[in-house]
Amino acid sequence: MVRPETSARLAAAVVAELNLSRHHLDQLHQLPVAALVAAGQAAMRKMGSGGGGGYRIFQRGADRAGWGPTVDGKILPQHPFDPAAPAIADGVPMLIGTTLNEFVSGINNPQVDALTESELMARVREMYGEKAGRIVDAYRQSNPTAKPFDLFSFISAVTTRHNAVAQSDLKAARKAAPVYQYLFTWQTPVLDGRPKAFHCAELAFCFDNVDRCLNMTGGGPEARKLAARVSGAWVAFARSGNPNHAGLPKWPVYTPANGEVMIFDNKCEVRNDPDRVERRLITQA
Repeated sequence: MVRPETSARLAAAVVAELNLSRHHLDQLHQLPVAALVAAGQAAMRKMGSGGGGGYRIFQRGADRAGWGPTVDGKILPQHPFDPAAPAIADGVPMLIGTTLNEFVSGINNPQVDALTESELMARVREMYGEKAGRIVDAYRQSNPTAKPFDLFSFISAVTTRHNAVAQSDLKAARKAAPVYQYLFTWQTPVLDGRPKAFHCAELAFCFDNVDRCLNMTGGGPEARKLAARVSGAWVAFARSGNPNHAGLPKWPVYTPANGEVMIFDNKCEVRNDPDRVERRLITQA
């Protein structure tokens, strides 16, 4: 969700780009779509939305993305998952998860393996200050063979995963419908494996069309086998609210106490909150 103050600043910036005032907003209806789009893009650039420099913590990604849903007390009366899951969806099961590398992968970085230990520490220090050493040590302990860039990717993705866990906790707290959680960790072979398990990497598998998405998956029997398992879970969930099927190990309902999560990879397995220690070190600052 975008904070109201961010949406207000962006709207004012767009109006200023168009040389209008808040008293003449009716003139927006007279403008060509191209002019509105150009003004919106210019306003976002000036505000620093849509990305930008620095190694950011992905907790307020919506604010950086520019346009997005905003709680205004009228059209959108409240945040759907803050401070609690919505009662209106009590009878609706939830399937929620993330990818291992999310928004930090080597998809556009041929030098991904060149990151040094000192550069890793500098990046994490920029994000988390004096906690950087403890954070890197924790991730290195749980991932002893990981390269510095891999550790940086895991650390950068943790707040996205934390949000999925927090949403699962809130939904489970209603005790009205089951929650199933997943973590997609399969590493694509394309571009020498640099993209890793990038943001949205699981979508081709959910819809069982990995061969139509060769630029993402590389195709092949490994991807097809995993796609059958993942898509089978999505179909089962759509039919019954339960993603279990014969091609997967038993996928238990998520509970805050155990943090059950299905790992989607060449070997699919259920683990209990596999990154609890590292995640809490970062999110409970």
